Amino acid sequence: MISISLRKAVPEKTRTAALVVGVVGKGSDVRLASGGEGVAAAYGRSFPSTLKALKVKAKVGEVTKIPGGDAVSASVVVLVGLGDQDDVPLESLRRGVGSAVRSLAGASSVALTLPADTPERVRAIAEAIGLGGYAFTRYLSEHQTEPVGEAVILTGLARRRDARSAVEVGTTVAEAVNATRDMVNTPSNDLDPVSMADRIAELAKGGRVRVKVLDDAELERAGYGGILGVGKGSATPPRLVRLSYRPRGAKAHLGFVGKGITFDSGGLSLKPTSSMVTMKCDMSGAAAVVMATLAIAELRLPVRLTAYVSLAENMISGASTRPGDVLTMYGGKTVEVLNTDAEGRLVLADALVTASEDKPDLLVDVATLTGGCVVALGESITGVMSNDDGLLRSIPELAARAGEEMWPLPITDEVVERVKGSKIADLAQVSTKRAASASFAAAFLREFVADGIPWVHLDIAGPAFNANSPSGYTPKGGTGAAVRTLIQLATEHAE
Repeated sequence: MISISLRKAVPEKTRTAALVVGVVGKGSDVRLASGGEGVAAAYGRSFPSTLKALKVKAKVGEVTKIPGGDAVSASVVVLVGLGDQDDVPLESLRRGVGSAVRSLAGASSVALTLPADTPERVRAIAEAIGLGGYAFTRYLSEHQTEPVGEAVILTGLARRRDARSAVEVGTTVAEAVNATRDMVNTPSNDLDPVSMADRIAELAKGGRVRVKVLDDAELERAGYGGILGVGKGSATPPRLVRLSYRPRGAKAHLGFVGKGITFDSGGLSLKPTSSMVTMKCDMSGAAAVVMATLAIAELRLPVRLTAYVSLAENMISGASTRPGDVLTMYGGKTVEVLNTDAEGRLVLADALVTASEDKPDLLVDVATLTGGCVVALGESITGVMSNDDGLLRSIPELAARAGEEMWPLPITDEVVERVKGSKIADLAQVSTKRAASASFAAAFLREFVADGIPWVHLDIAGPAFNANSPSGYTPKGGTGAAVRTLIQLATEHAE
């Protein structure tokens, strides 16, 4: 992670490789945002005309670089768009900072003079510095441009304890997201169910989170038919990992569940080759749950947390589950398997029953679950489904406070009837109709949540992996979707 500090200093006189300044306005009527007044004055009266001549835009995340020259002590000044509002929204601030830091890879030092007049803004800037400076270079043999060496946030709050604490929180959140990105970006030949379980145990070692791993023999004895049914076609056996954080004075008990398919071939319902290329990311939900749990513990939030991640590899062999097979899930319900490429709901179902036994105040599952959710909401928005109307409204709002986009989707009576439509088992795994496939999957999962437990399902199939160009603080590849929302959820429950 980039080293981040606070300093109360004159921006135009700060010696640094690059000075980042925000730009706001509409069209060609742009000006420097709060924090950049001294920089504008240093360049002189002609500076507004210079901005127009350079066609500088205030579009969020747009970057323009100009030489520092004799006007400022920095070698280069980076003008980054923050939108059209003088009162810059936190998410615009994050995206702008992320773009600026990403554009400065290789710079030894960066100073940022931006709207940083509250601890919330300071945290947003620190978080975005960490997220924007991310790069996954583990498998690159040739020397690559290093990320920014150190970053200094210039603010009048530099000596305030709450501002320093805000940097610490923002850094912790960014580290959790980046660790999730690393795990998602790791190819499946280096991250299978067994090695991922070992990695989780290693990450938690010596910390405040206790980890217990159930191996395939233990899963067999306990009757985890869903996880075993998905994982039986692979040479690498499945695992169920339990993480527990129990601080003194906990004000609530949260339960998290994550889907951890380390590679998804589709099983006997084989995916097309092109659809398999990024299927190392099908454990994004599990990675998000793990890293959020560790971050919540690191922040010492007074919330009890119990998390489960189901780890399996959906592969093909003579032992693979077949379409038409019936699985007996943990807890006793039976499921008719009709499409082995809808494996995520099977491993989640076992974990949801297990998590329900802990009787949490709120249960949240996170999964790259359905292509139908991507069709409905696109590649950047998470689908939210729930058994509680209040949560269906409040979770997207909470996610927005964390900087993530989510949107509610219904679970209708019609899809519930389809879930119960099997003629030979308690439940049908998939529907013969393609309509409302994301809601069908959620309705299926709801069958495994105990009565009386508020539950939220987050379908991150769209935003978990960015196959397009980087933008803002979002890199190409794994994004760390849902981590910030889970941390925000715990934070607000603690408050």
